[in-house]
Parts: sequence; structure tokens; C-alpha cells
Amino acid sequence: MNFLRGVMGGQPAGPQPSGTETIQKLCDRVASSTLLEDRRDAVRALKALSKKYRSEVASQAMSHLIHILQTDSSDSEIIGYALDTLYNIFSNDEEEEQDESEDGGPSSSGKQSSKPAHDENGQKQADDLGCQFTEIFIKEQENVTLLLSLLEEFDFHVRWPGVKLLTALLKNQCSQVQAVILVSPMGVSRLMDLLADSREVIRNDGLLLLQHLTKGNAAIQKIVAFENAFERLLDIITEEGNSDGGIVVEDCLLLLLNLLKNNSSNQNFFKEGSYIQRMKPWFEVGDENSGWSAQKVTNLHLMLQLVRVMVSPVNPPGATSSCQKSMYHCGLLQQLCSILMATGVPADILTETINTVSEVIRGSQVNQDYFASVNAPSNPPRPAIVVLLMSMVNEKQPFVLRCAVLYCFQCFLYKNQKGQGEIVATLLPSTIDANSISAGQLLCGGLFSTDSVSNWCAAVALAHALQDNLTQKEQLLRVQLATSLGNPPVSLLQQCTNILSQGDKIDRRGSKVQTRVGLLMLLCTWISNCPIAVTHFLHNQANIPFLTGQISENLGEDEELVQGLCALLLGICIYYNDNSLENYTKEKLKQLIEKRIGKENFVEKLGSNCKHELYSRAAQKPQPVFSSPEQMLFDHEFTKLVKELEAVITKAVHKSSEEEKKEEEVKKTLEQHDSIVTQYKELIREQDAQINELKTQVSSMKTQNEQLQASVTQQLSQIQQHKDQYNVLKLKLGKDSQQHNGEGAQVNGVQLEELSRLQEELEELKKQHGLLQGQLTEKDSLIEKMKSEGAHPVERTAGSSENNAELQKELETLRAQVQSQSAEISQLQAERQELLKKAETSAIVSAPGNTDSAAAAARITELERRLSEVTGETEKIKEEGKIWSDSKAALEQQVATANSSVAILQNEKSKLQQEVAESKKEQDDLLMLLADQDQKILTLKEKLKELGEPIEEDDDLDTRDQYDDEDDEDDD
Repeated sequence: MNFLRGVMGGQPAGPQPSGTETIQKLCDRVASSTLLEDRRDAVRALKALSKKYRSEVASQAMSHLIHILQTDSSDSEIIGYALDTLYNIFSNDEEEEQDESEDGGPSSSGKQSSKPAHDENGQKQADDLGCQFTEIFIKEQENVTLLLSLLEEFDFHVRWPGVKLLTALLKNQCSQVQAVILVSPMGVSRLMDLLADSREVIRNDGLLLLQHLTKGNAAIQKIVAFENAFERLLDIITEEGNSDGGIVVEDCLLLLLNLLKNNSSNQNFFKEGSYIQRMKPWFEVGDENSGWSAQKVTNLHLMLQLVRVMVSPVNPPGATSSCQKSMYHCGLLQQLCSILMATGVPADILTETINTVSEVIRGSQVNQDYFASVNAPSNPPRPAIVVLLMSMVNEKQPFVLRCAVLYCFQCFLYKNQKGQGEIVATLLPSTIDANSISAGQLLCGGLFSTDSVSNWCAAVALAHALQDNLTQKEQLLRVQLATSLGNPPVSLLQQCTNILSQGDKIDRRGSKVQTRVGLLMLLCTWISNCPIAVTHFLHNQANIPFLTGQISENLGEDEELVQGLCALLLGICIYYNDNSLENYTKEKLKQLIEKRIGKENFVEKLGSNCKHELYSRAAQKPQPVFSSPEQMLFDHEFTKLVKELEAVITKAVHKSSEEEKKEEEVKKTLEQHDSIVTQYKELIREQDAQINELKTQVSSMKTQNEQLQASVTQQLSQIQQHKDQYNVLKLKLGKDSQQHNGEGAQVNGVQLEELSRLQEELEELKKQHGLLQGQLTEKDSLIEKMKSEGAHPVERTAGSSENNAELQKELETLRAQVQSQSAEISQLQAERQELLKKAETSAIVSAPGNTDSAAAAARITELERRLSEVTGETEKIKEEGKIWSDSKAALEQQVATANSSVAILQNEKSKLQQEVAESKKEQDDLLMLLADQDQKILTLKEKLKELGEPIEEDDDLDTRDQYDDEDDEDDD
């Protein structure tokens, strides 16, 4: 023990041994000592020496320490010392290791102050040593498995050093240790258990361990995610206070970024698990006076990056679109826009928020529409787009912020033709509002300002408003700009070409090349795939000479990019030329290139665009990221256009006129074929629609047929049931009531039911009889009314027969009068005829004025008058007789109908009375029969009592009969 005391800091008894000798002796003691206390003290001494004599301890004691881990796992103290010693060997950190020795002596880690903290060479050597020792340790995979098994120990002195040791191994040899953990049974699950540890220091170091474990390994990332990592990490972030939390929140966010970045499976799992909704509270930053600590800024940066990972343009389009929808519906986009428009937000947070909002709305029509409706809290309120563009064209704003605003504007217009139309509309004369600032005015102001960055940003932004939108390219040709007083307005296209040609004469802040490149990119985007815009561009006689002059000149390296873009613009004028201008047809432009530039030189200048270093950087991702304003030259979408047009323009320049004619013929033929194919497609679509409609009708008819068949089947079954019930009832009614004594009560019940049924039928017949009596009474009243309306009212008699007789008598009297009057009329007519003859005779014989003839004429007149009176009276009597005969016939018919109804009712009544009488008779017979049976039963009971047999009481018999009746009813 004296030896150990000397090593641990006690006073030496003699000359001190060297460090190597001391380590060798300690290793021997660890290997040879049988007492656990001796081995523990030796390992503790090795821990104290492991930092100063790192190489010596690693080379001599590593195997002994591993052996301790294997054999002395029951003693947590020695295991903890061994793990700490191995950590000191593998760790490359500059932080001091806390000494947990029990003797309270000075820690040997304090001697590390002799090591220079900022010596890069020394740090590199230390890193190399750590990697070498780690490689030796993990060569045997059982060593890593042993560490994983020790992590299951709950003892703090074992678990915490184990976590730190495994973290150090991952830092030094990440991929090799990941491979070992991946194949170890339950390896990742054991490490995930660290997040559930109640001791924060172990949980926090477990987060660091999982950060290193999940770097660059998609398989481990998936396993960790499916071990419920998202739920646990989000819970920790919430417990720690979201963005206001400390460094633990930062560690959780870094681990989430490792799990989600470039891992579509985990991103989908994160979205499907509704974890996006849990991100919204992160961005509730409160009021501007709440303060922005450095840790809060860091946390919000990571949170915004996490949102961007879910909607990154490099993700699969379907996954990105789905996440964008979720962020809109859960209110996350709205929360981000509130930060965007808030005051007091740090510039770096504001920049990152703008980039995040950009990718959340990129390509999503719903999100883009919402962003267009956001207004800044200003007086008067202004659209958020206008406020952001004001920052973009303001040269006093930070360069990174201006780039972020440009990216936001590009994402707003990406695949958004509605937004493109709204932006272009603010430039048109009919929609310009002089009292407000619009997006179009800001873009024009930036395009023609003296700041080159504003020129470039405005040109690129305006180019995105025209991207893949032929309608807006044509609309933009209508834009007119006012120059100076007294001069006519010029078109926007003309003004762009004027600035391009006068670029060297205008004093600008920044790179002149940058302004010219921006304008050239705008012009190329504008006139590509738009023959009308090409024609407008060629109308300016100075444009083509300027382009050919720029391409053919030998300029410096800075101007090579301008020459390449001029070649691209000239090539677009050739490729999309509709030959509407005689001086600038395709053939003449190619001849001009061949004479002044040369085809080979033109193609070389055209191809120089793709070879530029900044072109390659811009083509990688949509976001414009530049380290300095001088590198802001190429736009991502423009690189796609260059790549698309370079080959076709080269081919078009080398073509001859004959080849072009052939191509045009081929194009026409193809167009004809396409039109024919289109017609057939339309025909097929119509036929498909008809077929689908017929199929729908057939399916509906099948359904109706099935329903009808089902209803028919159901009705048949009901009919069969009714038939069966009828047959059963018929059989029951037809049973003989006198077969045996047990059926007596049942027959009696049937008779009673039949009697009740007959009584009900009798009541119904009585009701019908009463109804018919009422109808008969109504008819009698009607007859009396008709009698009272006659010219000679007939008195009411007791019966309908007496009324008929009286009517008959009156009719006979009227007939006699008519006959007498008719005889009198005929007599008078005969007398009239006779008098007329006499008058004619006297008129012939005697002269006019004779008294006899006058008297005869007067008599004739009197007779004619009487005759007319009698004739009128006769006609009147005939009409009255006809009316009375019709009334008599109607009354007779009504009386006959009533009599027949009464007869029928009386017949039915008699039948019912007969049936009731028969039923009563049958009931009396049954009662007599039952009385006889009861008498017989009493006699038999008396005999049985005399014989000594037990006799049941009457109540029991009645109960049994009741049960028998209920059973019979159930059977029915």
C-alpha cells in the first residue's frame, strides 16, 4: 500500500519511479491481485495517471481494463474507474475530467494545464491517438457489445461513464462503431432507454450519444425513429420550455435534424404521427419585450431549420406537398407569418423565418394564396409582399436579408400563374394606383436604380413573374414607362435594352457586370418561347448590332459571361423567330452570325455559360446563397433555361435553309397527325363516356331488378305464410269438439273466439245498416225538397207508395184536361176552316163592304184569338206534365234503390241473427256437455277417495289447465 500511496500523491519513501514503471507495476497489480480492494485501488491509480500518460496507459493497461469489465461487473466502483480510465484514453476533448477519487488527493487532471490549449498540432496528434486507440478497442466487436450491456446497469457510477465512453468511441470511429451497434441485439433500444432516465445528466449525455450515433446512417435513424424517439424528444422540448429552453432543447433539435434530414421514411413517419402540429407552440415567441437571449436565437434557428427540412425542395414532391398542407391546416404557416410581420425580431431570425416561409409556400397554391393575403401591421396596411420587396430593393438592408426576400418572392411565384398575373397587373396602365406603392412599381424602381444588387434582384424577380407563362410575357409588352418631361413614354422592353447598351456610361454602386447579367437573364426569359416578344425585340434596329458587337469583341474575363448571355439572347431570337420581319428572318440572322462572329465562335461563347463556376453553384439548389454580392450572377431557374436552350440553339444555327424547310414540313405533318390523333382521342373519350354511362344504367337496372326480385320473393313468402296461417286456422275450426275430455276446454275457447268474432261482424253490419239508413233519410229529404219546389205542392204522406198514387192521380187529371182541350182545339180548327171557306165564297159572290162578310171576319178573328190562347195553355200544360213525369221517374228510381239496400241489409241481418242463434245453441250444448263431464269427474273423485287414492285439489287442476292453454296458444 506504500507504493500506491506514493503514486496517489503521498510523500515518497525513496527515489520516485518513472511513470512508465509505475503504470507497469499497477498493471501487474491489477492482473495478479486476488483481493478486490487491491485491484480497485490499482485501477483508480491508473485513472489518475491516464491523462498525463495517455499513451502508456493505453498500450499497457487497456487489455487489463477490458478484463476488469468482463470479470468484476458485480462491483460498480471498480467498473466505474475502469470506464473513466478508458474514456480518458479515447477522449480528445480539452475539458478537464472531474476526479472522483475517495482519498481527496489532488487530481492529476490538473496537470493538463501544461498542455497548450490552442496548439493545433498538439490537438491533431491527440485526435490521431484517440482514433488509433479506438480502432484497437473496437477491433474486437465484443468490447462494444460489453459496453452496451453495461449501460443496462442503473448505478450512476457505471451508466454515466459508459455513456461518455461510447460517445467518445463514436466521435473517433463513427461508422465502424455504428456498424457494430447496428448488428448488436437490442443495441439501439438500450441507447434509447437513456432518454427515459430520471437523472438529467445521463439523459442529456444520452442525447449527445444519439446525435453521434445517428449521423449519416439511415438504418439507425429509422430504428431510432421507430423506437418512439419523436414523442420523447418533443416531450423533452416541451418540458424544457420550447424556444425559451436551454441547451438541452438545442441538443434535442440537433437530434431531430439528424433523424429527419434526407430521410424520407422518417419524414413521412413524422408527418403521419401528427408531430407537425406539435411544432406550432415553438414559434409563439411572445411580445417584443420578452427578450432574445443567445440560446433562444439558437433554438429558433434550429426549429426553423427543422421546418425547412420537412418542406425542402430536394424532398419528393408528394411528401413536400403533404407537409405544406399540414402546416397550413394546423396554423404553423400563420404563426411563421406573424413572426415575419412582428417588430423587434433579430435580423438573423427574421432572415431564417423568411427562408422558412418561402419553402412552406413554394409550389402550394393554397399557401401562396394565404401569403398573398397577409398584411403588415402598418398604417395604412400594406401587403406583406410589398413590405418585403421594399427591403429587397433597399441597399441599406443586410445582403443576406435581401437574398432571403428574393427567395421568398421566387417561391411565391413558383408554379403560381395567378400570382404572376397579379404582379404583372400592377405594372399595366389600367391598374396603376398613384396613391399606393405596388409590387410592380418597386420592381421597376429596383430595375432602374443605381445599385447593382437591386438591379439584379429586381430583374430576377420580374423574370420569375414571366416564368413559363406566355400570357404574362405578352401582357408585359404593354407596359409603358415615362422618361423625362417632354419625351414620349417608352416600353419596358425598350428601356431594358437601352440600359443594357448604356451600361458602361451609367455610374453604379457595385458591379456593372452584375446589372448587365441581370438584364440579359430577364430578356432571355421574357422572349423565350414567345414569338411576339421576339418580334418586338427585333423591331429595335439597334439591338442586333449591339449583340453581335458584344459577342465578337475580345473583352476581359469579367465580360465573358456577358458575351455568353448575349449569344444566348441572339440564339433565342433565331430559334423563336416567326420570320415576320424581312430584315431579321432566321436565315438572315444566321448569315449575320456567320459573317460577323463565325458559327464556331458563336457556339463557343454560347457554351461558356455552363462552364462558369457560379453557374454550377446556382444550378444545385433553388435558394440564392451567395457569400458576397459579387458572386450574385446566376439564378437557379435561369440555369434550367440555359441547359434547355443551348443544344437546340446550336442545332438551329448549324442548320441549312433546306433542312429547316424539311423540318417545317415534318412539323406540319406531325401537327396534322397530332390533330388526327387528338380527334380520335376525343372520339374515344366520348365513347368511353357513353360506355360508362351505359354501364351505370346497366348497374342501376341490375340493382332495381334485384330489388324487385327481392320484393317479389318477400311477397311470395308472405303469401305462403298467410296460406299456412289460413290452413292452420281452418284445421283448428274443423276439429271435432267431442274427441276427448282434454279438448273440451280448447273447443270452448275456440267457440268463444268465434262468437266474439261474429259479434264484431254484427256490430260492423249494424254500423253499415245505420249508415245506409242515414243515406236513405238524406234521399227522402231530397225527395221532399223536390216536391216542395213543384207548381202544385204535394202534401207529405206516411209512405212512399201513397205519394206515388197521388202523383199518378194528378197526372191522370192533367192528361184528361189535355185531351179535352185537344178535342176543343180540333173542333175550333174545324170551325175555322169552315168559316174560311164561307168567307172565300162570300168574297167571290158579294161585293166588298157587305155586312155579313164583316161579321164573319170578326168572328174568325175572335176564333183565332181563342185558338191561340188555348194552344198556349195546352203547350204550358204539356211542359208541366213532362217535368212531373221526369220527377216521378227519378223518385221511383231512388225509392227502388233504397228498397233494394234495405232488403239486402235485412237479409244480412237475418243471416247474422241465424248465425248467432246457432252459436248460442252450440254454446248451450257445450255447457251441457261440460256439466255432464264435471258430474262424471266428481263421481270418479268420490270413487277414488273411497279407494284411498290421493286426489289433487281443484286449484291445482285449474292451474294445470291454464298452463295447458298457454302451451296450446304458443303452439298456435
